Amino acid sequence: MLAQRKARKTDWSPLWLTEDWWTVWLGGIILVLAVAGIITSVPRLPKWAGEISQALPLEQVPSLLILGVCLGIATAIAVAVMKGNARKYLVGFPFVFVLAVLAYIIGNHATMAHYGFNDVIWALVLGMVFSNIFGKPAWLTPSLRSELFIKTGLILLGAEILFNRVLTLGGYGLGVAWIIPPIVLIFMHWYGNKVLKIESPSLVSTVAACTAVCGVSAAIAAGSATKAKKEEISVAISISLLSTIIMMIALPFLINAMGLSEAVGGAWIGGTVDSTGAVVVAASMVGNEAMEVAAVIKMLQNVLIGFVAFILATFFITRVERGPDDPKPGLGELWRRFPKFIIGFIAASLVFSFVLIPLMGNDTVDTILRSTKGLRGWLFTLAFVSIGLDSRFADILRLCKGKGPIQLHIVGQIFNVVMTLIAAWIFFSGKFFAI
Repeated sequence: MLAQRKARKTDWSPLWLTEDWWTVWLGGIILVLAVAGIITSVPRLPKWAGEISQALPLEQVPSLLILGVCLGIATAIAVAVMKGNARKYLVGFPFVFVLAVLAYIIGNHATMAHYGFNDVIWALVLGMVFSNIFGKPAWLTPSLRSELFIKTGLILLGAEILFNRVLTLGGYGLGVAWIIPPIVLIFMHWYGNKVLKIESPSLVSTVAACTAVCGVSAAIAAGSATKAKKEEISVAISISLLSTIIMMIALPFLINAMGLSEAVGGAWIGGTVDSTGAVVVAASMVGNEAMEVAAVIKMLQNVLIGFVAFILATFFITRVERGPDDPKPGLGELWRRFPKFIIGFIAASLVFSFVLIPLMGNDTVDTILRSTKGLRGWLFTLAFVSIGLDSRFADILRLCKGKGPIQLHIVGQIFNVVMTLIAAWIFFSGKFFAI
């Protein structure tokens, strides 16, 4: 009897031994420190166009060093508690952080920033160039914690999704942001598996989520839910980043050429351009109203990250990975597969939207979010450096051969662009609904 009770005893160790839960704790601690006024500012490198000395002012070096030390210690503690080798992690972390700083410097150049070649793209490029020229040294491998970095950053992103703002467009915004992505996701899943017959279902789902929902963040969530390989996530992200650059340049031109209103154009951009930063830049080329509409549409799409991850995890467990003779998986298996960082993502959004704004006011919350947004940017850049250092061109080219993810993304993105334009025109043109 005693043995049976012990067997039924709940195992709480995943709460501190798994990386997924540690992203929740790290993200939560950062948000608490920001709300408490302990984290008040985060170093931001300036835009520059002239001499290289303008890219990294000497007065910012101490604050960057402090940032690197704090991020290194905080993440090393997580690694140590998860029974990883924190000492080996700290050996390679400074190199990862230096590449992140370099990515920011290059991405902040006026020309690079104008054409959308931001720090995230350069972080991926620098990491991949180093790993493919020099290989991946043994001393660096323990420091490549891409999921720890990016999932913690995604929890901070959740705090930025404030419901009093994302609902300013009412049901019109939901009509574009929440109706079209599921349609595109289903279409791409069918096209990738049934038409292109791509061997890896997880690759199809990762590319589809990346294209249909919100780019990189959705790719990470979908990859985690479907247990996609690192190179599959790298492929989806690389394709998405290249597509984003093309879209942010092409869509403003098309909007002006077609004579679309700012509201329709902004909704179109917000629903199709993947990166939030690229959405704002592209929409600003159309006008202020377009920029505001696009930003809200993109925030509404970001809300779907958690739902998409849950649906994909459920689908893969019950359909894709389950054999004909396998028993039906229970709730326990669904819970084990469910990406736990989604809990932190949703909790951060709810707390900031319905607790902190009523208690502290919009201005105070905006000040807090400026700091957390800065940290999110650094965490994302560290993640993309890690992804680049963990990627091999040979693996990516192998996955892209024949009718692969590139064709899936192109066809899916064309379908997405057309469907989103129709939805944007229906909800924002004034032909059917009063604006």
